Amino acid sequence: MKSVTIIGANSYIARNLIQSIKNNALDIDLYLYDRESGHKDGWGGYAPVNIMDEESVLQVRFDVDAVILFAGKTGTYAGFDEPDTFIEVNELGLLNVLNAMRKEKSKAKLVFPSTRLVYRGSDEALREDAPKEFKTVYAVNKFACEQYLKMYSDVFGLKYCVFRICVPYGSLLEGVSSYGTAEFFIGKAQAGENISLYGNGEVRRTLTYIDDLCRTILAGALSDKCTNDVYNVGGESYSLRDMAYEVAHRYGVNVEYTPWPDKALKIESGSTVFDSSKLDDILGGLRSMTFKKWIGGGE
Repeated sequence: MKSVTIIGANSYIARNLIQSIKNNALDIDLYLYDRESGHKDGWGGYAPVNIMDEESVLQVRFDVDAVILFAGKTGTYAGFDEPDTFIEVNELGLLNVLNAMRKEKSKAKLVFPSTRLVYRGSDEALREDAPKEFKTVYAVNKFACEQYLKMYSDVFGLKYCVFRICVPYGSLLEGVSSYGTAEFFIGKAQAGENISLYGNGEVRRTLTYIDDLCRTILAGALSDKCTNDVYNVGGESYSLRDMAYEVAHRYGVNVEYTPWPDKALKIESGSTVFDSSKLDDILGGLRSMTFKKWIGGGE
C-alpha cells in the first residue's frame, strides 16, 4: 500500500485530489494537514499544522512515499501589497518543510505545484527549459521554490518533483471552484451577463480538467521516473476568446471586448501553451475530459 501526505489539504486542488482518490477507490493511506482545525470535506486522517512554525511542521508524517505541498499564498497583484506574507508563506514555508524532512531523514518525494507564470510568454509551445520571465512576486516565489528543491536534492539527497500547471478548470466537489478563467466566464454567463475580455482575447493557455490534473499529480508523485525534475502538465490549447465563445454559446450570452487596464497589462504574461511531452512520455495519456465536453455538461 502506498502512503501520501498532503499539506494544504483544504486547498482547491488538494480537495479535488482527495476526492479523485476516493472516487477511484485507490488503496492509498492519506495523511492530511492544513492550518484550519478540521478538513473542509470531513475526511479523517487530518491534523492542523502551521508551516510557519518549525515545531508544528515536525508533527507531520514524513515516513510516506510522497509529500504533496499545496499550502501557500496565491495571486498576482496581491503579492505587491503583501510581499512579506507571500515570501514567508510560500518560500519560508517550503524551507521549513524541507528542513523537517531532512531532520526526519525522510525518503519521501516532495511534490510541488508550480505555475505557468514563470515563463516568458510565447506564440510557440513552451518546453520546461523555455525562457523565464517574472512579472509578479508570486511568480518569483514559485521559481525560487523550484530552486530550493533542487538545492536540497543536491546537498541533502531529498527527492522532489515539480509540476508546472497552466489553467485548471472544473471540480469534483459541488461548490468548490478554482476561481479561475473558466469559472469566471461561466459565472458571468450563468448570471445572464455578457463575458468581457481584455484586448482581442488572442492570448492562449493550456487548459487541464481538474480530475485529469489530479490523476497526473498522483501518478507522478508515485512514479520513480518522475524524480528530481520539472514537468509541464498538459491539456488543450485554447485562446481566451475561443474559451469565451464556447461558454457564451452554451449559455446564450455575448462576448464583449474592453481595453486592457494599465495595471493588468503590466503583469500579463502573454500566451503560455505547454509542451508536456516530457511528462507524457513517462506517464502516458491521463487526460480524458475536453473543454467542449465539460461546457456541455459532460462531467
